[in-house]
Amino acid sequence: MTTLSGSEAVVVAGGRATRMGGVDKPALVVHGRRMLDSALTAVSACRRVTVVGPHRDDLAPAIGQVQETPAGGGPVAAIAAAPIPRDAPVLTLASDLPFVTADTLIALLDALSADPDADAAFAVDGDGRIQFLLAAWRGAALATRLDDLGGEVANQPMKALLPDRYVTVPVSGTADCDTPEDLHRARSGRPGTVAANPDRARELVRNVMQPLPVRKLPVRESLGATLSAPLVAAEALPPVAVSAMDGYAVAGDEPWTLRSEIRRAGSDSGFTLTAGQAARIATGAHLPPGATAVVRDEHVDVGEGGMLRRRPDAPVRDDTRRRGEDWQPGFALAQPGTGIDPAVVSAALSGEVTDVEARGPVRVHVVVSGDEIRRDGPLRAGQTRDSLGPVLAQFVRWCGADAVSEAHLRDTEDGFDRLLHETTDVDAIVVVGATGGGAADQLRGALTRAGAHIAVERVRCKPGGSQVAAALPDGRAVLGLPGNPVAAIATLLVMLPAVIDGRTCRTPAVPWTAPLANASEVVGDVTRLLPARRLPDGTWLCDNAIRTAHLAGLIDRQAIALVPPGAADGDLVEIVPLPR
Repeated sequence: MTTLSGSEAVVVAGGRATRMGGVDKPALVVHGRRMLDSALTAVSACRRVTVVGPHRDDLAPAIGQVQETPAGGGPVAAIAAAPIPRDAPVLTLASDLPFVTADTLIALLDALSADPDADAAFAVDGDGRIQFLLAAWRGAALATRLDDLGGEVANQPMKALLPDRYVTVPVSGTADCDTPEDLHRARSGRPGTVAANPDRARELVRNVMQPLPVRKLPVRESLGATLSAPLVAAEALPPVAVSAMDGYAVAGDEPWTLRSEIRRAGSDSGFTLTAGQAARIATGAHLPPGATAVVRDEHVDVGEGGMLRRRPDAPVRDDTRRRGEDWQPGFALAQPGTGIDPAVVSAALSGEVTDVEARGPVRVHVVVSGDEIRRDGPLRAGQTRDSLGPVLAQFVRWCGADAVSEAHLRDTEDGFDRLLHETTDVDAIVVVGATGGGAADQLRGALTRAGAHIAVERVRCKPGGSQVAAALPDGRAVLGLPGNPVAAIATLLVMLPAVIDGRTCRTPAVPWTAPLANASEVVGDVTRLLPARRLPDGTWLCDNAIRTAHLAGLIDRQAIALVPPGAADGDLVEIVPLPR
């Protein structure tokens, strides 16, 4: 019986993933597992496994890691970077095969063993196409073919390695994920997960989202987007030497003769100091040519004849901010994955950056559903005032997205089908209501008919357990919130940031935690999402009893606290701030 123990494996995990928006494709999750982990599981019995691509800190020490040259130089360059034994079979495979198994690779080895004249066995997919990267090689033959290329391996097609003698064999697990459509097909066909808690739900949502394309945005219009490339300063800061204090620009050693000119911030007055001279200078003003230092007002005296001397008890210090003191051109102000907030925009402008490469901002269409909802005019029998729709956009913006449109959806048979089919000019759809199991709760059925991949079917939390999160085939996210106002807002604040993280490749924020003073009074058998207020001593207090049909219970509350099962008084719990 064939086993993998005598063979070695090369897993190609680099590449630029341009058709996937430049994401880290091996880290994408299909059915709860990274595609790279699926490949590593398939080859785990091999005597040596080498992963080619960017270094990953989370791989087992026994797994070898190398980087092809140049990085992203294609599969031939990747294989050439790995150690290739001449005395053993070598399995090659990509890291974007979510369904590859050890049986797939054993079938390739069996086909290679069955034909002693063959140098390689290549997989054939369900459409009859040869997959040259998914193969079993005789190590000596592969090493020879690489040698024959004479080092010219960058951006070569796999056919450049094609030996004179090879066999092909249909195998399972050949479905790869080269495009967003491939990824969606791989993820579809399974029911959504009932998440154990909100934290697990957020992880599932981040993993299933299709990243938005990278755009070049003017810095002033980039607020709310996420950097997809490092933010690099184009100019030094300060760009020239400036005064850090009101005082005197001086040249050389004291005493100094005070000139009549004054150097003000923004002034371009043209005078030059020579040794032994000084001139008044304001904070932020450029130092005049010839100046060697700035002495602040309180450290000097002006004597007869305009002679300037440092006071005997004054420290000898220079209050000049030199060119590049804060940063030099090329300094990385922020890394990819950083959300572009006002501080990032300001830093970019200080660094003379005009454009950034970014994803987003996420554009959201907000929907309140239900025949009973009425926004304007007097209520009729059976109607409820829409107290959430008019303010929901503000909560969306607080999460970091743009609420670009809104609608009220009636309870019609095709209402949600039309919503999902027609609302195509946004990145996410947030729906309030219709997530339960009632007769009018039709969102889930519409998602299934639209071919959506439901990532989160429900969450074990109160309130908000009936929420649903999904990705449509074209990448649009759908976040279904319970119709109860408090549940809707708590769920939105907890889950929408995860949608934004996934769609923009934003680095998830570290949760804010704080001690909960009355955990024993409010703890339940599932995670509870409760309004909370901060006490003077820095601890937090949750409301145990709250009316959830309106938002009055959020008045004078600063946050939603996520109280896990088993929490005790004083335990740290996650705090999600409410908009102020």
